[in-house]
Amino acid sequence: MALKNIMVTVDAGKACAKRLDYAFALADAHGAHVTGLNVTPVADIPAYIVTQLNAEAIRVHDQALAEMQDKAKAAFEDSASRNGYRDRSDYRHEDGDPTEIASRLARCADLVVAGQRDLDDQLDGMVDAEDLVMISGRPVLLVPFSFAFKSVGSHPLVAWNGSREAARAVADALPILEKSERTTVLVVNPGSEMGDTPGTEITHHLARHGIKAESDHVLAKGISTGDVLLNNISDRGCDMLVMGAYGTPRMRELVLGGVTRNLLHHMTVPVLMSH
Repeated sequence: MALKNIMVTVDAGKACAKRLDYAFALADAHGAHVTGLNVTPVADIPAYIVTQLNAEAIRVHDQALAEMQDKAKAAFEDSASRNGYRDRSDYRHEDGDPTEIASRLARCADLVVAGQRDLDDQLDGMVDAEDLVMISGRPVLLVPFSFAFKSVGSHPLVAWNGSREAARAVADALPILEKSERTTVLVVNPGSEMGDTPGTEITHHLARHGIKAESDHVLAKGISTGDVLLNNISDRGCDMLVMGAYGTPRMRELVLGGVTRNLLHHMTVPVLMSH
C-alpha cells in the first residue's frame, strides 16, 4: 500500500503547527494528498439550562468557538503554503464529537497524523489519540507535542514481539519503512518461541521489500518495555517508532499500566500505532 491520502487532525493548540509541518513533510516524501480535519465539539447542554443562559453568555461562547476555528484553519493554510502544498491539500470542518468524526473519516485515508495530548494545553476539539487508535481501524501516527523534527522516517525503530498487533503495525508502516535509510527491529525480553535469533524472520520479510533492516534483542529485567524502547530510540538515533497498540485488553492496561500507555504519555519521537 502506498501512502497517497493522509489525514491530519487540526486544532487551535500550541503543538498544531509542528504536527502540520510533519504531516506535510511526510506527504511530500510519498507524493500524498493531505486533508486537514478540524472538529468543533457540540456541547450537550440540557434545554432547561440553555433557556437560563443570557444572550451575552451565548455570544461569548460562540465567539470563542469561532476564534478557535479561525485559528485552526489559519494554521493549516499557513503550513500548507510554507510547505508548497496549497494545491495538494484540502481543509474540512465538522461539528460533533472530535474523536468519533476523526475515526469515521480516517477510514477513507491511508494514514492519520494526530497529536499527543498536552496536559498543559487542554482545548475543546482535540482528538483523543488513544480512542482514535482503538476505533479508527487505520494506522495512526502520533506526533509529540514537544517535538522538533529533522527527518521523517529516516531510521525507524520497529518494536517486535510477534503479536498480531505488531504484524499489523509493520504492514501499515511498509510505505514508510521502504523509504527509510535503515530500519532497526528490536525485540525486548524475547520468549523461547522466538528462537536463538529473535526478530530474524520479520527482518527477512522486510528485506524482501527492499528494506535495509537489522534486528537486535534486549534482555532487560526490572525495566519496563516502554522505557527500554525510549532508551534505544535515543541511543540509536531513531526518528520514529513503529509498534502495535494494546496487545492486552485495554481495561487491564488502564489498571496495570502498559507499553502503549507508557509511550502515549512519554513519546520522544513520532509513534506509528496500529491495533
